[in-house]
Amino acid sequence: MMVAGLAALGLGIAVGTLPVPYVVESPGPTYNTLGESQGHPVINVSGHETYPAAGSLDLTTVYVDGGPTDSISILNAFSAWLDKSKAVYPVELIYPTGTTKEEAQEQSAVAMATSQENAVASALNELKIPFGQQLQAADLSKDSASAGKIEQGDILKSINGRDITSLSVIQDELAAGKGAPATVTVERAGQPVTVEVTPKDNGQGRFILGVMLKYLFSFPFQVQISLDKVGGPSAGLMFSLGIIDTVTPGDLTGGKHIAGTGTISPDGAVGPIGGIGQKMRGARSSGASLFLAPAGNCDEVAGHVPEGLQVVRVENLAQARHAVELAGSGQDTSGLPACTGK
Repeated sequence: MMVAGLAALGLGIAVGTLPVPYVVESPGPTYNTLGESQGHPVINVSGHETYPAAGSLDLTTVYVDGGPTDSISILNAFSAWLDKSKAVYPVELIYPTGTTKEEAQEQSAVAMATSQENAVASALNELKIPFGQQLQAADLSKDSASAGKIEQGDILKSINGRDITSLSVIQDELAAGKGAPATVTVERAGQPVTVEVTPKDNGQGRFILGVMLKYLFSFPFQVQISLDKVGGPSAGLMFSLGIIDTVTPGDLTGGKHIAGTGTISPDGAVGPIGGIGQKMRGARSSGASLFLAPAGNCDEVAGHVPEGLQVVRVENLAQARHAVELAGSGQDTSGLPACTGK
């Protein structure tokens, strides 16, 4: 009986330590975009006058355990299920099937680099500071309508005679054409090339060229963002606000401690992110009293806001800037948009 008991105990321990296909998210550290990280300014601007700021505009992070980067045991998962500060998800909800550790790390780094460029663009747009931008073909989707016509590396110059100054120009022309062939001029190896592409319906009533695009920017001054061991796109909004505060006179926050999260597009649209619950907890633990949350995350926010934290729903950079300015001026912020339940 003793031998059987020891065998059962050993089996239970072995089962408890076996890796399971789940991911655990928990509150991570916050970083003040107006402050320093490892002795260096998080945001460093050269070629433009800068101004000191006394407050905090914190970006928030999440620790992720499990998935392709490491593994968790069934005991770890069960413990996290019992912890209200953590969230447990099937790994396929966070990472595409088959993603390797190296691929996950590379994708995270690329997303962070892209979010930083988008943050600079959106901040300059908000401040009405002109800069150059072009759209380049990064890749083609499977069964792309542009296969054999538009190539990776092409710079899209015009569509149906209209200069392509932003993604919305392409979208507007394709919507107006309702599936009719579009005349697209690209720059390839320094030479103009004109092709005719018949867009495809994406199944949701929108016509697309089937080209994955990336922006090429030319900024009037240099903005360097230094933040080690943080990846992904979700810091974009707070980077944008930090840049605005850095290059404009006065103190945007009025010395207040404000945090937030959200992706940012060059035109200032704020997009949803993962781990919103853990990020709100991390923000409150670091001392923030106001939190900027993407409108797309409102369903996850409602009913889960930590005590003492006001959450403001934002759809774009202009709304976020207004909320920070209102709080910084000491005015009543209770009228700002909030996330409510369904």
